[in-house]
Amino acid sequence: MVTSGPSLPLQTGIHKYKTWQRWLVLAFLVYLMLLAVSLIGSGFNYATADQAKTLFSFASNPIMGLIIGMVATSLIQSSSTVTSIIVGMVAGGLPITIAIPMVMGANIGTSLTNTLVSLGHITRKQEFQRAFNAATIHDFFNILAVLIFLPLEMAFGIFEYLSGLLVAMLNTADTFGFSGVNPVKATTQPVTDFITSRLEFLPSIYPGVVKIVLGICLIIASITLMGKVMKSLMVGKAKQLLYKSIGQGPLSGIMSGAIVTVLVQSSSTSTSLMVPLVGNGILKPKDIYPFTLGANIGTCITALIAALGVAGINSGFALQIALVHLIYNVAGVTVIYGLPLLRNIPLRLSYQLSVLASERKLYGAAYIGGLFFIMPLGIIFANF
Repeated sequence: MVTSGPSLPLQTGIHKYKTWQRWLVLAFLVYLMLLAVSLIGSGFNYATADQAKTLFSFASNPIMGLIIGMVATSLIQSSSTVTSIIVGMVAGGLPITIAIPMVMGANIGTSLTNTLVSLGHITRKQEFQRAFNAATIHDFFNILAVLIFLPLEMAFGIFEYLSGLLVAMLNTADTFGFSGVNPVKATTQPVTDFITSRLEFLPSIYPGVVKIVLGICLIIASITLMGKVMKSLMVGKAKQLLYKSIGQGPLSGIMSGAIVTVLVQSSSTSTSLMVPLVGNGILKPKDIYPFTLGANIGTCITALIAALGVAGINSGFALQIALVHLIYNVAGVTVIYGLPLLRNIPLRLSYQLSVLASERKLYGAAYIGGLFFIMPLGIIFANF
């Protein structure tokens, strides 16, 4: 139930290595992720120079930023990857006001994975109804969070203000390389400079574009492998924590969801683990609801680590967007789950949709295709 057939050979391969060797591999993958963020920031800055605002004019509308973050995450299937890429882009000059809706969109896009997992029960009507119900709780919670907080952000800039305040309190200028020694920069900058020197033969903006593409590929590879290695090291502990915490109250569920997601480095994985448990009748959708909310918070750790790889004039902004991700998810859990008026909305909507989808499978397909691909891609094409 926890490990699917296709992933078993890779997990077996990882387990061939000793524990200390896997920890070394994990440390190297973290370094690769930091290097990738440095490459994206450097490449984005090189490619756009003073034209960053022009390049991203199509995303200056917060709705377009939201859609771009959503589609990117739906395609890559990792909000950790997309938010790490956004951190790198902010380090290269992408304005915070554009990046914040992208982060919100990434939260919706990552919900696709567990919704697809529920399709594994599609041949058994009652199982599928329960599984689809469990899966879409995450969808509706993230959609509701966007409906509440995106208008507030557009009107008042609350997340930009709060994250900026935190960065100022942390005295980013001294900590992240405006002065003194930055150990992360000391290890990543020589490699970035070496790659830059090898691309100087390319004309115009192309060296920057190559660095951006290379950085994105490195982030996808490193975070994907980090998740595999972390699972091999921690999945047993994560499962124990999971079974101990479910049904022990909402606070326990939220905390365990956050911790398990940090351990396996993927909110998609941790929330997807819940779907078969509900589909098979072991747990109820209401039981896994707090765990799902905790997973939203736990997934923020990757962007925060990525922000450590940024030095220079935009390092504060890189940390700021990573903090936006954390503040936004904590605020979502606090407001939506904390207010009885809002708490049960995701549960009710997911249940009603699951009943429709179990009666007519076409509704389920239309929901997945429409929400995650047709609607957002249609909006993007309509703006070109």
